[in-house]
Amino acid sequence: MDRVILIKYGELSTKKGNRNFFINTLYNNIKNKLNEYEVKISKDRARMYIEFKDQELDKIKGKIDKIFGIHKYHIAYVVDTNIDDIKSKVLEVIKDVDFKTFKVDTKRSFKEFPSDSLETSRIIGGYILKNTNNITVDVHNPELLIQIEIREKRSFIYLNDFQGSGGYPVGTQPKGFLMLSGGIDSPVAGYLAMKRGVKLEAVYFEAIPHTSLEARNKVITLTKKLASYTDSINLHVVNFTLIQEAIYKNCRGDYCITIMRRMMYRIMERIVKERNGYVIVNGESIGQVASQTLVSMSVINEVTNVPVIRPVACLDKLEIIDISKKIDTYETSILPYEDCCTVFVPKHPVINPKISIAESEENRFDYQTMIDDAVKNLNTIKITDTLEKEFSELL
Repeated sequence: MDRVILIKYGELSTKKGNRNFFINTLYNNIKNKLNEYEVKISKDRARMYIEFKDQELDKIKGKIDKIFGIHKYHIAYVVDTNIDDIKSKVLEVIKDVDFKTFKVDTKRSFKEFPSDSLETSRIIGGYILKNTNNITVDVHNPELLIQIEIREKRSFIYLNDFQGSGGYPVGTQPKGFLMLSGGIDSPVAGYLAMKRGVKLEAVYFEAIPHTSLEARNKVITLTKKLASYTDSINLHVVNFTLIQEAIYKNCRGDYCITIMRRMMYRIMERIVKERNGYVIVNGESIGQVASQTLVSMSVINEVTNVPVIRPVACLDKLEIIDISKKIDTYETSILPYEDCCTVFVPKHPVINPKISIAESEENRFDYQTMIDDAVKNLNTIKITDTLEKEFSELL
């Protein structure tokens, strides 16, 4: 074993009594994501180590980049914990690196090692200067930072820093259900919820023939992209056609969006409770559209007692777009296929609705029977980031 991937926990290190739970969850998530590769994973309270085959490194890095709970990781050289072996390994590691200035940064967790961190850095730095030409030490802005971690049986040397996705491992929080529309905001909301450890399932409302098969496939693509940050995501497809048609047939036009969202929330509450969830997650952003004013959100939220998490509520559109580009959902989200929330938008939707009017309007039709039918006839598929079938083939 010459090299390992050395993983730093970051935010997980702030945990105390339940720290092992977070580390074990991260361990299991990494193990699941790397199950197709020949790796060996070990862990302690400070670090995790992945032994790998050199030819698989790039693909493994691509997986690790999308695992929440990792603050940073390094491709580290492994050496026995004695000063002579460390000195010779450092020279070997840097021999093909082009640099003029350098710094050695040592962390010594094994306190019985003969020299402390600063003294070890000075010893290694002096050895490099003695055996290398035309270089100098620069402790403030070095071209090359040589990092060394001294541990009891083996030590680690690395020259690189790779940024992880941060957050908490998915599964350290219980299940949440994402209202996944196909727009820009809801996939970003799902990503941010998973980053806080929430295990996600997704719910998509469709109204065939008013919404299209292309809109379906757009949602499956977005779900696949979100699934790359976890092991899989169950996608629940709600047939919303009859409910949406009844709303626009029986209710006043300016309240249709408000009532539609209230119906969606009623259905979401049923799904969450029947499938052992804890929260509804959605992409609502304050003031972005008529149904997302504070008054509208209050009236819509009134139909459910399930907590609603809105990760992008206080972000502006440009901030949301930046995240969507980072997680590779933006180009899919802007495909011009309408969903339930956009297909029947009235010219002048109410922005300050009243609960009494919303209740009066929706009582014009038997929505409860329709909700029962929609929940009863839910279509559910399990989606991974490697799923190849078209969405239409799965329903």
